[in-house]
Amino acid sequence: MKKIIQPQNVSKPKNYSQGVLVKPGDLLFIAGQTALDAHGEIVGVGDVAAQTIQVYENIGAILAEAGGTFADIVKITRYFTDVAFKDDINRIQVRYLGKDFPASTGIVVGGLAREEFLVEIEAIACIET
Repeated sequence: MKKIIQPQNVSKPKNYSQGVLVKPGDLLFIAGQTALDAHGEIVGVGDVAAQTIQVYENIGAILAEAGGTFADIVKITRYFTDVAFKDDINRIQVRYLGKDFPASTGIVVGGLAREEFLVEIEAIACIET
């Protein structure tokens, strides 16, 4: 359903793919997820690792509801409020996404929708139906 595109003449990234080719399927656009649990409470105030885990748990729940898995993600965009958070976010991302990384963009921002949010991640998945 998806094929990782990594030309030999383009730098090979460590934790994302340069391109992901998808065959026909249903596209699922996942809104930016933050560290809110099912009750709307923030998980991990001040702790980017705990927040990132909650974000990926939220993404996983959305994927499952649509009949997909993390393997179906073809693109993610990660927003975080401090470049120092990148390593923690990457370490946790590997737990959820495995080794066939989707295309990815990381953006350091001055702030997110709530002051307590340290990371927000949106995703696109291609789910074979």
